[in-house]
Amino acid sequence: MSKTFSASLRDLLRMVKIEHSVFALPFAYAGAFLAADSRGLAWPGWRAFLLLTLAMVAVRSFAMGFNRVADRAIDTANPRTQNRELVTGAISVGAARAFVAGCGAVFVLACAALNATCLALSPVALALCAVYSYTKRFTRLCHFVLGAVLGLAPLAGWLAVAPDIAGAAGAQALLPALLLFCGVLFWVAGFDILYACQDVDFDRSRGLHSLPARTSLETALALSTMSHAVAAIFFLLAGASAALAWPYYAVWAAVSAVLLWEHRIIGPEDMSRVNVAFFTMNGVISVALFGGVLLALYA
Repeated sequence: MSKTFSASLRDLLRMVKIEHSVFALPFAYAGAFLAADSRGLAWPGWRAFLLLTLAMVAVRSFAMGFNRVADRAIDTANPRTQNRELVTGAISVGAARAFVAGCGAVFVLACAALNATCLALSPVALALCAVYSYTKRFTRLCHFVLGAVLGLAPLAGWLAVAPDIAGAAGAQALLPALLLFCGVLFWVAGFDILYACQDVDFDRSRGLHSLPARTSLETALALSTMSHAVAAIFFLLAGASAALAWPYYAVWAAVSAVLLWEHRIIGPEDMSRVNVAFFTMNGVISVALFGGVLLALYA
């Protein structure tokens, strides 16, 4: 018996882990609100806010779906990922490809509705999302490529509200979003390195280039810690460049403490808490920093 549309849609949303949009979406909102503030606006407005939300969810779903299709053979061989929908047959490859194409189209249309700058840059964003899926096949910097992809979120939020970035004045105004980009890059790279520690033996057996597989768990964990320390510095600089009020720095201090604690509960001899660190704490961090921006702007 063929599945109902609702059941198929649930499987597709489960495939792309739609709930994990929480990682990037708050940073897109932060960029949008900072851009609005730089223009003397009370907030970005409903139109920009809703179109940005649609674009971000669509492009993240495109990236996750593309990754699942590209990695289907790898996921089939990896015991940890053998319950994924494309491996079990809950979703066909054709359906997954159609879903990815649809998400890409929705993203481009949302960008077109925002402004000409977002539309012009939309193919670049889609290309980066697609390229990431293949980077672990040839470079140990794949974690930082993923970080750069998610780091586009605050830039996207800024451009959704303030697309005119030509000239020195436009580039200078964009500085808070650029610093957030750098912060997100190292934040994501840090927790993606942690996540890859779960597959170190499998990655080595398949010749994949994750940092844990190409170095050692000890080195990978040290690089993850350093990445999160650098991320905290960039988050601090982003607040300073936007001249945010003190509530942002209070949140920043709490977030930095959480990042530090994350690395104290994980070690080479015990990786059992990686899922807790990856899903729970890192989801809280993005929401908290956006909350800090709102408090600084409106409290």
